[in-house]
Amino acid sequence: MSVIDTIVRKVAHRQLRRMTEALNQPLAAQEIALQTLLRQARQTCYGQQFNAASIISYTQFANQFPLTTYETLEPYIQEMRLGKRDVLYPGLVRWFAKSSGTTNSKSKYIPVTDEALKHCHYQAGRDILAVFLEQNPSSRFYLGKGLTLGGSHKIEASHGITHDGDLSAILLQRIPRWADWIRTPSRKVALTADFQQKLEGIAKETVKQHVTSLSGVPSWNLVMLKYLLEVTEKKTISDLWPDLEVFFHGGISFVPYRAQYEALIPSSKMHYLETYNASEGFFCIQTDPTDTNMQLMVDYGIYFEFIPMSDFGKDSPTVVPLEGVKTGVNYAMVITTTSGLYRYIIGDTVQFSSTDPYFLRITGRTKHYINAFGEELIIDNAEQGLRVACEKTGAVVSEYTVAPRFMQENTQGAHEWYVEFAKLPADLDSFIHILDAALCELNSDYEAKRNNNVTLAELSLHSLPAGTFVGWMAYRGKLGGQNKVPRLSNDRTYAESLEEYLKREGSKI
Repeated sequence: MSVIDTIVRKVAHRQLRRMTEALNQPLAAQEIALQTLLRQARQTCYGQQFNAASIISYTQFANQFPLTTYETLEPYIQEMRLGKRDVLYPGLVRWFAKSSGTTNSKSKYIPVTDEALKHCHYQAGRDILAVFLEQNPSSRFYLGKGLTLGGSHKIEASHGITHDGDLSAILLQRIPRWADWIRTPSRKVALTADFQQKLEGIAKETVKQHVTSLSGVPSWNLVMLKYLLEVTEKKTISDLWPDLEVFFHGGISFVPYRAQYEALIPSSKMHYLETYNASEGFFCIQTDPTDTNMQLMVDYGIYFEFIPMSDFGKDSPTVVPLEGVKTGVNYAMVITTTSGLYRYIIGDTVQFSSTDPYFLRITGRTKHYINAFGEELIIDNAEQGLRVACEKTGAVVSEYTVAPRFMQENTQGAHEWYVEFAKLPADLDSFIHILDAALCELNSDYEAKRNNNVTLAELSLHSLPAGTFVGWMAYRGKLGGQNKVPRLSNDRTYAESLEEYLKREGSKI
């Protein structure tokens, strides 16, 4: 065994031992996290506002600290960006992750502290390495380059004191220089703002490198891989990088993309490992390769709470800590972090498949669903319905978005699907019928509204030209990086924008 092998295996073993200890006692790990975060809060203006010094238990914490959103914390964050100390976190916070905006702002600026970088994001990176090597002991992927397709925003100075940028850009900026030996592309290319220029830079630098792993969001990595095949005139990515072993992916569901990746990388040694992370923190890792659910990481300095979606939006919703969750219930996730977010509703919805240990899957977003007719359709329903329809018709879906078609004087309401196929079904009508039936099977509320077409008619579907969604995202200024195609919307804002784009391009709906 080489020196590199020995070092990597020792690091992985140490990480795995720490992980196992925490995951075997998740509630104890969460109690440690809460007490650490309370000590942090006592040194801040925000914590003093809610008398953090008097809190010793979760019940007190939940009673004294309010639930928050970005809009709630934005005034405090703005003070921090101007250089004010001890606001949400003790001392000065110099880094802020810039992510997609809210109703009130074009962008959100999430504090990223040194504590969060070290004990959350970077620790997660080491844990992922340990998990993968445990699952694949013969792997040597660390002997090649890891290609990471991150955000497209440069680090920008804010008021000469603090810095803003995509989380991926911040992570890249802060990693030690020696890490450049095992990653690609260069920092200059990785931080390129223009997505097309970034692709050109990646192609120029990586096609002759020994790439053994990929990391990033499935949708944009797919665009990158197809571009690399085009410029190299290779048939598959396996022809380009024969030792490619693993894709560490996250950000969106992998379900609609798996078939396309398996076609592009037809290698028996290729693996896929899902993660759940965001600008606000790193939450889950797929620790069991046979289970698509992910394990909640309880010792990253994050305290977790959950709101049953049946209570979400109420003035005084039920909120439970980790020990109170149940399987099969759709929850909005609430986090308190070492970056100064307190009881922060992150906007994701999750459902636990197990509570011993704690395994979950992302089911959607608190704002991305369709309930225009009382059907309560969530992203997880849509993804699973598409999987069934694709399996039964041989179709492959590249991208999609769905909106309600509201009732008119002489027409019923329905769901309107806009779908870009990588491979068309032999019979589109059959695909529609199967998808609609699958949604009825997956969602009893949808089934009830579809009963005898009384409230909802069968869904309608528009098959869109190849490249539509990439073009539309560019049209919206949302190309590349951590931007995601909106899947479900309870109104027609995205649908009308997409139709406007198609009309401009001369395509018919």
